[in-house]
Amino acid sequence: MSKIHCIVIEDEPLAVKVLVDYILQVPFLSLQASFKDAILATDYLRDNTTDLIFLDIHLPKLKGMAFLKTLANPPSVIITTAYHQYAVEGFDLNVTDYLLKPFEFERFLAAVTKVKTSQAEKNNLHETADAKDFIFLNVQKKKVKILFSEIVYIESQREYIKIVTTKTEFISKMSTHEIEELLPAILFKRIHRSYIISVSKIDSYTAEMIEVNGVSIPIGRGYRDVIENL
Repeated sequence: MSKIHCIVIEDEPLAVKVLVDYILQVPFLSLQASFKDAILATDYLRDNTTDLIFLDIHLPKLKGMAFLKTLANPPSVIITTAYHQYAVEGFDLNVTDYLLKPFEFERFLAAVTKVKTSQAEKNNLHETADAKDFIFLNVQKKKVKILFSEIVYIESQREYIKIVTTKTEFISKMSTHEIEELLPAILFKRIHRSYIISVSKIDSYTAEMIEVNGVSIPIGRGYRDVIENL
C-alpha cells in the first residue's frame, strides 16, 4: 500500500497531539513534519513535496487561507478549525474536507479516505496515460495532440504551463501538478517545483543542473534523489 505523505500546520499543541495520534492510527498515512505557523511550512515546501496538508485557519503571522492562496500547485488539503464560517471559502479553494474541532477519529478517517480515493483515481488516469504515446491539451481554445516522444520539458508559468517540444512550444492553462498526473512516470520526472523533464532528452547533469536538448534547467534541492535514482 502506497503511503500518503502529510504535514500538519497547527499552532495549538493539544490539536497537534490529536492529529498526530490520529495519523499514526491510519496505515496509509505517513507524517513528514508539523509546523506551528505557515511561514515555517512555506520554507519546508520550497524544497520538499507532500501529498496532504492538515491546515488550521487561525495561525500566527500568516492565516491558513492566505497561506493556501500562495501555493501554486497545492496538494490535497484538509482544513482543521473551530470556526465553521470559513467552510465556503475553503471549498472554493478546492480543499478536500473541512473538519470542525473537536472531531472524532471516525470523522478524521472519513476525510483522509476521501484523499486516498482521489489519489487512486489520479493513479488510474496515470495508468491510462501509460498505455498511449500522446496527450491532448487545451491550447488557444482547441485540443492539440502532443506526442510524449517530442516533449523536451514543461515549465510552470503561474496559472499556465509551457510545453517545449522538439518542434515548437505550447501554452496551456493548467498546473505542473495536473500535467504531471497525466504523464507516464517512467518517461517524465519532476526535478523542480517549476520543471518536469523528459528522461530521454537528458544530455548531462550535475547535482544542481540538468541539460535537456541543450537547455540548462535547475534541480530543486528536494528533487535531487529523483536524478540519483534514474
